[in-house]
Amino acid sequence: MRHRKKRFKLGRNAAHRQAMLANLAASLFKYKHIKTTTAKAKAARTFSEKLITLAKKPSVHTRRLALKKLKNKKKAMKILFDDIAPQYTDRPGGYTRVIKLGPRPGDNADMAILELVGYDMATKKKERAKKKEEKKEEDEKKKRMRTPG
Repeated sequence: MRHRKKRFKLGRNAAHRQAMLANLAASLFKYKHIKTTTAKAKAARTFSEKLITLAKKPSVHTRRLALKKLKNKKKAMKILFDDIAPQYTDRPGGYTRVIKLGPRPGDNADMAILELVGYDMATKKKERAKKKEEKKEEDEKKKRMRTPG
């Protein structure tokens, strides 16, 4: 019987599942958001939140544990400990969110975005657009200054 054995199996054996979750978590730490199926996003959420909680206590021991879980992805571990974990020191949990997108056109699989809280894609897009607009205004000012008239 499977009493108290809640786990996302995802139709894979244990080694394949661990490798896939490590890859998803490494991509999440690198890009701050990933687009995947809803089931994989929910499984990767638990995996990556445990790693972030581990990284909130920076020591050599926790770095080695995280490296073991991430299957020797050193860049992802460095980003986790240096950039991501310090931002969540006051937060007791809930570091990620799953945003459902709807079905994928090819096979009708439910898709979702898994993103780190605080790295909102919408606000990042607005910031990029604002910077682009400011740069455009500066270029126009420079053109006006150059042309005699």
